[in-house]
Amino acid sequence: MKLSSQEITDALVVMYGWEYQNDSLQKTFKTKGFPQTMAFVTAVGAVCQSHDHHPDFCTFKYSEVAISFSTHSENGVTEKDIKIAKEIDELFSNGL
Repeated sequence: MKLSSQEITDALVVMYGWEYQNDSLQKTFKTKGFPQTMAFVTAVGAVCQSHDHHPDFCTFKYSEVAISFSTHSENGVTEKDIKIAKEIDELFSNGL
């Protein structure tokens, strides 16, 4: 079920760096360099595949990865998006 703006705002309080824009959750991660960027993108892909929930976009540069999530069938952000965003944050915090 699509979350309300208030529910999303409440969730974002503990989700450092994530923003709610254009009906999606978005964040840009900074890495130490290209090898770390590629490792992180690969790990994000595995998490997304395991949840059968894929980003609206995942773009990367030498030391930067931008990700956006929403649930298309609900036309907005759902608990599934919040959950996967938190899991990606955990991956990044653990050095990927």
